[in-house]
Amino acid sequence: MRIFRDQDIWYVSYFTHGDPTLNGANRKYARATRSFKTEADAKLFARKIVENGWTASAGTLNPHLPKKIVSPNRVLDWIGS
Repeated sequence: MRIFRDQDIWYVSYFTHGDPTLNGANRKYARATRSFKTEADAKLFARKIVENGWTASAGTLNPHLPKKIVSPNRVLDWIGS
């Protein structure tokens, strides 16, 4: 198992539900991703995203092992643990 102490290990990807624009074109959803050094920081951010009513997924960034992926339908369980 490889551990990178100075690099971000976790990501949270989320979709906003609104009407953001890009170059003047309306879009139904906007997707964004943020990365974090710890799982705890990623969970705190994901909790804020879910509280806003948005959709989130999370996981570990490559090449971190073991690989973990949290799908949108499992995010609530993950942030509650």
